[in-house]
Amino acid sequence: MQAAFYETTGAARDVLQVGPMERPEPGPGEVRVRVVCSGVNPSDVKSRAGLRNKTLPYPRIVPHSDGAGIVDAVGEGVTTLRAGDRVWLWNAAWKRAWGSAAEFVVLPARQAVALPETASFAAGACLGIPALTAYHAAAVDGGVAGKTVLVAGGAGAVGHYAVQCARLLGARQVLATVSSPAKAELALQAGADRAINYRSDDVVATVRAATGGEGVDRVIEVDIAANADLDLQLLRQGGDLVVYGSGAGEFKLPFFPLIVQHVRLRFFIVYELASADRAQALAHLGAWLRRNELRHNVAAHFPLARVAEAHERVESGLALGNVVVDCGAA
Repeated sequence: MQAAFYETTGAARDVLQVGPMERPEPGPGEVRVRVVCSGVNPSDVKSRAGLRNKTLPYPRIVPHSDGAGIVDAVGEGVTTLRAGDRVWLWNAAWKRAWGSAAEFVVLPARQAVALPETASFAAGACLGIPALTAYHAAAVDGGVAGKTVLVAGGAGAVGHYAVQCARLLGARQVLATVSSPAKAELALQAGADRAINYRSDDVVATVRAATGGEGVDRVIEVDIAANADLDLQLLRQGGDLVVYGSGAGEFKLPFFPLIVQHVRLRFFIVYELASADRAQALAHLGAWLRRNELRHNVAAHFPLARVAEAHERVESGLALGNVVVDCGAA
C-alpha cells in the first residue's frame, strides 16, 4: 500500500514523502479502513512544519487526523461496524503515528463513524476537526437557541460549519465576519443573516446596528490573538467568548472590560472533547447528514502523490474551504 509520511519536521516539499508501507492489521477493538479521502487541516500542517514541537513523538508519522472511506476489516470484539460500511474518521493522527494520509488506516472502532449515503467521502473527510469544532463551539455552555451569534471567519473550514450549526441549533440571528465578497457569499449561503467584511466595513457599528445596540450573545472565535479587543466590543453584557484558535502562542486580555461585561470565556481543543460532548456532537451531525442539512465546502482535491501541494495550499490561506487528498477509489 501507499502512504504519505515524514520522519523530520520542515517544509512540505522537503519532508513529506509518499511510498510503499506494509498494510496494517486491526487488533482487538480496531477496524481497518480503506481510505478514499483524507482531510488536511491547519493543525496537520503545523505539526509537520514543527511549529508546535520540532521533536517528533514517533520515528515516522503518517499525517492527517480526518478522513473517510470503507471499512475493510474488523478486529476481535468489534460489533458496531462490519466490512463494507462507509465511515468518517476522527483523531486518526492524534497521539498516534498513523493518520489517514494512506490507502489504509487502522484505528479504534469508536473513531470510525457511520457516513450516510447522503454524504460524499470528500464531505466525510471534512467532519473530524472542522465540523466537530464548529458544533461544540455552538453547543457548549447551554448552546445558542434563541441567541445572537457572531462567527469570526464565517467562510473558513470551521466557520462555514459554525454558521450552519448555530442556525440548526436555533440561533435567532447569525452574523459572520469575512475578508472578501467571495467569502461573504459563502457565509450567506451557509445561513448567515449578514456577512461583514472586516477589511471594508465598521464591524462594531454594523453589529451594534444589527442587534439593537446590545451586542451579540456569543462570539465563536478563530483567532483570539488578533481579535480579542474587537470581540469585547461586540459582546453584550454576560456574553460568551468561545475560542478554538489563535494565530499566536501568547496574547493579552484586558481585565476591566472582561469583568465589567461579565464575559464568560471558553477555550477548547476538539481533540480532547469530553466523551459526553463528543457523543452529543456525533449524534447531531449524524442526523443532519442523514437529512442532507449540511453544506460542505471542499475547495481543492489533490492525489496522494501530491500531498505536499495539498499542505502548501492550506498554508497559503488561499483555499476557500477544505483541502482533501484523494487516497483511493470509492
